[in-house]
Amino acid sequence: MPITLSVKDHIAEILFNHPPVNAFDTKGWESIPALIHQASDNGDVRVVLIRAVGRGFCGGVDIKEMQAHPERIAKLNRDNYLTFKAIRDCAVPVVGALHGFVIGGGVNIAGACDSLIAAEGAFFSLPEIDRGAMGGAAFMSRMLPVQKVRTNFFTGGRIPVEDLYRHGSIEKIVPLEHLEEEARALCGVIAGKSRAALVIAKQALNLIEPYNPSDGYRIEQGFTLEMYAHEDSQKARDAFVESKGAAKF
Repeated sequence: MPITLSVKDHIAEILFNHPPVNAFDTKGWESIPALIHQASDNGDVRVVLIRAVGRGFCGGVDIKEMQAHPERIAKLNRDNYLTFKAIRDCAVPVVGALHGFVIGGGVNIAGACDSLIAAEGAFFSLPEIDRGAMGGAAFMSRMLPVQKVRTNFFTGGRIPVEDLYRHGSIEKIVPLEHLEEEARALCGVIAGKSRAALVIAKQALNLIEPYNPSDGYRIEQGFTLEMYAHEDSQKARDAFVESKGAAKF
C-alpha cells in the first residue's frame, strides 16, 4: 500500500511509500483523510507522525493523471482540501518529518502540521504556475512571510529548508539518516503528555489562530478550476508530462 497507518507507543504513524516521488492520484488523496480521522479518533493516540520513504516527502498530485483526465479535477480538489483540513483539525498534534522535496500538496501537508522536523538538503516548492493549476499559498503562508510565498508562487522555484528554519517554521534540521529517529524522539515527548490536555490545547491553538488556512485553500481551489478552463492550463500539463519542463508562453 502506498499510504499506511500504524500505531505504537501512543504514536500513530502515517507513512508515504509510493515510488518514484510520492505523488498521489485521486485514489491516493482520497485515502489520506480517512487515515487521519482514524488516528484522531483512536483514544490511545496522542500524536500523529507523517513521514515518507523514498527520494522525497511528497511530490503532490499525479500530473499525468490530471493531464489524461482533467474531468477529475473537482474530485481531486475536494480530497486535497479534506486531507489538509483533517490534519489541521486532527484532535491531537501532528508532526511532519520532511526530506528531499516537499512539492505542491506536500507543502500543504507540511503547512497543516503542528510541528515540523526536516532533513538537511530538503526544499519546498509550489510549481503550480507551471502545471496549469493554483493553490498552496494559504498553507505556505503559515510557514513563510507573504513576499517569500508570492515570489515562490510566481516563479515556481525552490525554497531551501534553511529558509523555513530561520523563520521558525522548522523545529530542527538533522542529517537524513537521523530524521526518523529525531522525529520519533519529538513525538515521544508529546506522547508523554495527557491526551486530554493535548486535545484541549490543539482546539485552543486552532481557535486563536487569526486565519484558517483551510478556508483560504478552498478559495484558492476556485481559481484552480478557473485556470483549468483556460487553454494554457492543458498546455502546461502537456509540457510537464512530455519533457518534465515548463511550457513556453
